Amino acid sequence: MGKPKTMTFSERFPPQVVFPFFDVLAIFAGGWLAHWLRFGSLHLHERYVLALICIGLLVLVINSMSGSYRRWRITPVGQMLGKLLLVWIAVGITAASLIYFSHSASRYSRLWIGFTLVISFSVAGGARLLVQLALQHVRLRGGARRPVFLIGPASNVLSVAEGIRSAAWEGHTIAGVERIKGQVNDECIKRIVRRISRSNAREVWICVPFEMGQIVRSLFFALRNHTAEVRFIPAFEDMHLLNHRMSEVAGHYAIDLSVSPMSGMSRFVKRSEDIIIGSLISIMILPVCLGIALAIKLTSPGPVLFKQHREGSNGRRFKVYKFRSMHVHQEEAGKVTQAKKNDSRITPIGAFLRRTSLDELPQFYNVLQGRMSIVGPRPHALAHNEQYKELVESYMRRHKVKPGITGWAQVNGLRGETDTVQKMQRRVEFDLWYIDNWSLWLDLKIIVLTVFKGFINKNAY
Repeated sequence: MGKPKTMTFSERFPPQVVFPFFDVLAIFAGGWLAHWLRFGSLHLHERYVLALICIGLLVLVINSMSGSYRRWRITPVGQMLGKLLLVWIAVGITAASLIYFSHSASRYSRLWIGFTLVISFSVAGGARLLVQLALQHVRLRGGARRPVFLIGPASNVLSVAEGIRSAAWEGHTIAGVERIKGQVNDECIKRIVRRISRSNAREVWICVPFEMGQIVRSLFFALRNHTAEVRFIPAFEDMHLLNHRMSEVAGHYAIDLSVSPMSGMSRFVKRSEDIIIGSLISIMILPVCLGIALAIKLTSPGPVLFKQHREGSNGRRFKVYKFRSMHVHQEEAGKVTQAKKNDSRITPIGAFLRRTSLDELPQFYNVLQGRMSIVGPRPHALAHNEQYKELVESYMRRHKVKPGITGWAQVNGLRGETDTVQKMQRRVEFDLWYIDNWSLWLDLKIIVLTVFKGFINKNAY
């Protein structure tokens, strides 16, 4: 038997116990301070105390439902604060709705409610930030570590070990390694279990490919009397996964290999972002659009807008709108010729519009329609989809989300003509990375980057 296992800080004070209590304290502290700022007094009327109790309960319920009190050790700080902000926004909307529908709006100060939510979020978020940063500092210096025993083929174990070292802030350390080849017999399983017992490992990670799944069952059964946590880390080899995660469907656990991140609250947040930001931008660019439309009409015959069918989310087709930048011409059936440098089909005003991306402005109407997003993979012509889906692996997985006016690929310089498979492959890699790592903050970052470097590009013609 090994030495007795000591508990880490986060095990002695688990977040699912500590932070619900602290969140309620943050709400009441925020309420009292907000009352002092608004009314100059710390004495709360009983109706304000009742409001704080309701807000505190809402925070606990929504935090619990969103999983904010779980995955403490391996949750990045930014993700933790982002999820907390969404919880506070949801609490604010719910509290405001309850006050409105109960006809109590005249009895509560809206400024007090706003101050309470802002202050309490700052306190709750600041506490999480300080604790997480302190723990990460301790772990990076070698403290608060959880020893892990790795089992699997040499290449898989090496890959996982490198991941542990590169994510030292998570606080894992390697307590032992068992390299295996092919199937193992009962004697080998017993030997592995004895090694795990002597290593004092808090966790056992079984790192094997799917074809060695029987080993997982055997080891899991052999460790049934051990208190170490057991994790299965499957090796997907060269599979290009998209938003992979565990889920439960029809009463069974499933490993999602390729799914859209736009579901549940994420879908609501994404659509809200498109409506709010899209509406504001549409109002601001209206005079510019009218000027461009007039310039197109006066300089070349033909319609102001160019309309073309594109493939949207989950393969649904829609008409994308652009300002016409070319002379009216007829393409061969089923063929789309990409614009090239010094292309004779491009009008003088069209060259300027394409170079500055102003020809894309009508797509904000597509956004408000709900057929596009402000940020997402750029929609390609249908003919290009047919051409590249057989040449570029996982090409069609970029259609798991709505196409966008701008995207991660575009702000990283991957605009313009894709005249080689390598260029398209590179663009698709950036698109899939965006889908796999989507967040509201990433969208806002891309929008800001688009303003500064996404409009004008040497490859746009």
